[in-house]
Amino acid sequence: MPGPSYRRRMLILAICCMSLLIVSLDNTILNVALPSMQKDFHASLSGLQWTIDAYLVVIASLLLLAGSTADRIGRKRVFQVGLVVFTLGSALCSLAPGLGWLVAFRMVQAVGGSMLNPVAMSIITNTFDDAKERAKAIGVWGGVVGISMAAGPIIGGALVESVGWRSIFWINLPVGVAALVLTARFVPDSRAPRPRRIDPVGQVLVILLLGSLTYGIIEGAGAGWGSPLIVGSFVVAAASVVGLARYEQRRTDPLIDVRFFRSVPFSGATVIAVCGFAALGGFLFLNTLYLQNDRGLSALKAGLYMVPMALMCLVFAPLSGRLVGARGPRLPLVLAGLAMTASGVLFAGLDAESDNVKLFTSYVLFGIGFGLINAPITNTAVSGMPRAQAGVAAAVASTSRQVGQSLGVAVLGAALAAGLHAGAWWIITGCGAAVLVLGVLTTGRRARGTAERTAAALMVPEADRDKVAVSTS
Repeated sequence: MPGPSYRRRMLILAICCMSLLIVSLDNTILNVALPSMQKDFHASLSGLQWTIDAYLVVIASLLLLAGSTADRIGRKRVFQVGLVVFTLGSALCSLAPGLGWLVAFRMVQAVGGSMLNPVAMSIITNTFDDAKERAKAIGVWGGVVGISMAAGPIIGGALVESVGWRSIFWINLPVGVAALVLTARFVPDSRAPRPRRIDPVGQVLVILLLGSLTYGIIEGAGAGWGSPLIVGSFVVAAASVVGLARYEQRRTDPLIDVRFFRSVPFSGATVIAVCGFAALGGFLFLNTLYLQNDRGLSALKAGLYMVPMALMCLVFAPLSGRLVGARGPRLPLVLAGLAMTASGVLFAGLDAESDNVKLFTSYVLFGIGFGLINAPITNTAVSGMPRAQAGVAAAVASTSRQVGQSLGVAVLGAALAAGLHAGAWWIITGCGAAVLVLGVLTTGRRARGTAERTAAALMVPEADRDKVAVSTS
C-alpha cells in the first residue's frame, strides 16, 4: 500500500506539531507566571518548583508506558486520548483554588501530555520514509519549541498583566480541540506488528525512581540533607535504579529495553538530552525569578527580555534539522555545546546580570545552543531503531528530556535556596560542556558501528536474542 502523499504528510506533521506547541507553550508561559502565582498563593520557592516538577516527573514516568501502549493498541487512538486529557487538565488548572490543587491538576495535564509528544514523534517517524525528509521534519518539529519559546513569554506576560495567571491555561483549550478534530479526520492509525505486553513492575520502579529523586532534591534544603526522610528518598531512588536494571533484563517485553543502550549514539543522545534540558529548565527558572523578583520587571517586560533567546531557538532549530540530514548529528551537537557553555560562563564567571549587553549576549548564545540540540537528539534516538519499536525509542528520548528539565529545576532551585547563586550557573555551564564532549565522543565511526549491531540484535527472532547479545557485547 502506498504511503500518504507529500501534501498529506505535511498536514500530519502540522497536526503533530500542534500537540508539541500546547505542551511547550504551557511550560514557557508557566515560567513567566511563577511570581504571580507565588504572590497569590503565598508559595515558597519549593512550592514554585513543584508547580513545574510535578508535571515533569509525572510525564517522564509515563512516557515509556504511553509509547509502548501506542505501539500496541494504535498510535492515533492514544494520541487522541492524550489530547482530551491534556485539554481537560488545562481547564482544571485555570480553576485551581490553591497551590496544592494546582500541582494536582498539573499532574492531570501530565498524564495527557505523556501521550502526546512521544506518540506524535512515532507518527512522524512512520509517516516519513526517507531519512533526509524525516530529519527535516524533525527539524520543523524542533522549530515548534522555538515558536513556543518566542511566543510564550510575550503571550504569557500579556495575559498575566491583563487578565491574570489563570488565563495562561485557556490557550490550550482551542488548540487542543482543533488538534483533536484534525487528528480524527487526517491522521492514519499505525501500530507495531507484534504487540508488547504491559510491564507494571517496571512502570512502578520508574515512578519510584523519578518521584523519590526529585522529592529528595527539592525538599532537601528545607528538611535537611541528612534527615531520615531525604536520605530515605535517595535510598529508594538508588534501589529503584538497581531493581529496574536487573528486572528489565529478564523480561521479554521490557518497559525499557536495556539493549537500546548498547548503541553508543543512542546512549549518548539520552545523556545529552538530560544535560541539555537540565540546562534549559534551570535557565528559565533562574531567569524568571531574577527578572521579576530581583529586577522588579513586570511579567510582560520579563517576557520581552527573553525574546532574543527564543528567536535564536526559532531560527536554529530547523537549521539543525537540515544539518543533521546533510552532515549528521556531530556538528550541531558540538556547536550547541559550545554556545551553551559560553552562555553559562557569561553568567557564572563574568556576572552577566550586571550588564545588559552581557545579559542579552548570554540569552542569544543559549538560544542558539538549545535550538541546535533538539534535532540531533531525536534523530539519533529513532533513526537506528526498527520501526516496530519507534514509539518506545522516541519515548526514551522524550523521557530523557523531561527528566533533565525536572532535575534542572530541582537542582538549580536547591542551589538557589542554599545561597549558591553563582554555583547554579556553573552547573548550567557544566551541562553545556557535557553536551560538547558527548557530542564528539558518541557520533564517530566506532559509535555508529555499535548502533548498527544493536539494530541487528533488536530485529532478530526471540530465540536468537541471547546468541546475538553475546556476539555484540
